[in-house]
Amino acid sequence: MEEKAKKIKLLFLDVDGVLTDGRIIINNKGEETKAFNVKDGLGLKMLMKHGIQVVWITGRKSRIVEYRANELGIREVYQAVKDKGMLLKKIMAKKGFIKENICSMGDDIPDLAMFEVSGLSIAVADAVREIRMAADFITRTRGGHGAVREACEWLLQCQDG
Repeated sequence: MEEKAKKIKLLFLDVDGVLTDGRIIINNKGEETKAFNVKDGLGLKMLMKHGIQVVWITGRKSRIVEYRANELGIREVYQAVKDKGMLLKKIMAKKGFIKENICSMGDDIPDLAMFEVSGLSIAVADAVREIRMAADFITRTRGGHGAVREACEWLLQCQDG
């Protein structure tokens, strides 16, 4: 698994349930809010500083996701994606990456399509069974509670060897 991690150049992240705890809070004005973990944000910045590209991909659409991504310097955010695997393939081709360069991180059934075309797949601790079974690595931490930071630190540790 560590050998796979050494080859990673691009990390694809699901948002809801990975970068957040999966809850969607809607106030009485119909405005949606999400909670992001600040430690995950620093982990992503560390990864990008190390030269690993980060892409967010989500099945939902939310202005909050765009705002948080911009705040972290993440330029590639794809929302309302129906087929994450197909989009991942297109991005890989555009960037000239092969499967072994790709890591994806998810928590639920729609993320299986990303796992199938990734060289390394990571599940958060509270992911559904199917995702945990398909994953190469399962974090000790739940989505939205530092799981992304844990994965970033592990990837960097493997790459610095």
